[in-house]
Amino acid sequence: MKIKLNNISSIQTGIYAKPDISGEVLYIQARHFDSNGLFNSTVRPDLKHDKKLEKHLLKPGDILFAAKGSNNFAVLYQSAIGAAVASSMFFIIRIIDQQKIEPEYLRWYLNHPNSINFLKGKSKGTSLPSISKDDLGDLDIIIPSLKTQETIVKINDLQKQKRRIFEKLEKLKDYTIQQKLFRAIRN
Repeated sequence: MKIKLNNISSIQTGIYAKPDISGEVLYIQARHFDSNGLFNSTVRPDLKHDKKLEKHLLKPGDILFAAKGSNNFAVLYQSAIGAAVASSMFFIIRIIDQQKIEPEYLRWYLNHPNSINFLKGKSKGTSLPSISKDDLGDLDIIIPSLKTQETIVKINDLQKQKRRIFEKLEKLKDYTIQQKLFRAIRN
């Protein structure tokens, strides 16, 4: 089944806020993620919790889509990182019916090169390209069975794990070669 993103989810913009040194709520920004979309766990809360922030707090299953700049990506909010709000750099995608589509699958789908290329083709602006809410909502999402969605997510996770292992292996190889070279000049 193929359906537009705005027919299966609500899409909201993140907020603009001024960080505070002592806060209880994380103000999630694009720079808090590495190139693999992993959250930097050393980031500390930097917004005061108040009534104004309450309605913007992220919920488990929310997907953040970085719509501004040249590095567009989607991440799934994990409540384990603590209370958080998304910056205006992000759109917050909240699935209407998780019985039809898994948040992890939608995150994967949004990060797929075909999806990113489609959205980049619609972006506007030269110094800071930006994807509009309407263009994001207009993205066609192919929704297979839940079992197929789960399989895709598992395979994608294994691929990421493999990539991280190969990166570590390359670093170890480089380190070993550099150590041997250094020993060679010391002898």
